Amino acid sequence: MHIVILFIIILLAAPLNTVNAQDSDKLAENLIKLRGEVEDLQAELKILKSENKNSLIYLSTRKTELQANVDRKKLQLKQVQIEFEKLQEKVKLLGADSESLIPQVLALIQGVKNNLKTGIPFKQKERLSVVEEIERSLNARKITSQNAINRLWAFLEDELRLGRENAIYSQTIELNGKNILVEIAKLGTVMLYFKTRDEQYGVAKKSNGNWTYHLIKEQKKVKQVAVLFDSLKKQIRQGYFTLPLTVQF
Repeated sequence: MHIVILFIIILLAAPLNTVNAQDSDKLAENLIKLRGEVEDLQAELKILKSENKNSLIYLSTRKTELQANVDRKKLQLKQVQIEFEKLQEKVKLLGADSESLIPQVLALIQGVKNNLKTGIPFKQKERLSVVEEIERSLNARKITSQNAINRLWAFLEDELRLGRENAIYSQTIELNGKNILVEIAKLGTVMLYFKTRDEQYGVAKKSNGNWTYHLIKEQKKVKQVAVLFDSLKKQIRQGYFTLPLTVQF
């Protein structure tokens, strides 16, 4: 009887040991799998950290470049302002109708035109036409040097306002060889983004002294620009925006 009971216990214990062995093998297999997944995640995290570091370095560099560009524009405007003040003093001494000041005023007008041509392509033709009209009128002696200086200074004050303004306008641009009417988001005199009628977004880029327009292909960056347009339309002109400084064309 005791022998039979012992035999039954052994038989019952045998399958249990087999199950435990199977569970151990499965657990070991799962642990190996999880360890592999952890290693993969660690490698991916390392790559992401490296990419993030590189992005921060690039953004810091671009921020410095953009700030330098803003500072350069401010310096140019300051220099123009100083020239205006000098000319106004000369006008007072020589008289408003003095012919001798015309060459200096024309040189000043040329400097303003050069700044417009190299700046962001925001309504360049319209802005240039204002300065060119002053130039033509002065050359034709339809206005005096003092009149030209006053009109040029009024124009420069508008330029200063544009440099502080973030807003949406309509403008015709050349995109892929065609002239099309788009909405543009102008950020001071630093950046210019655009939106087509079929909800495509793009950016103006300067290369070799020339400005061209490019559509943005990356969806993440498209959404960033879309948020900018939506905010400006809601009169949200200040705040924190993430915007693409480099884009895939």
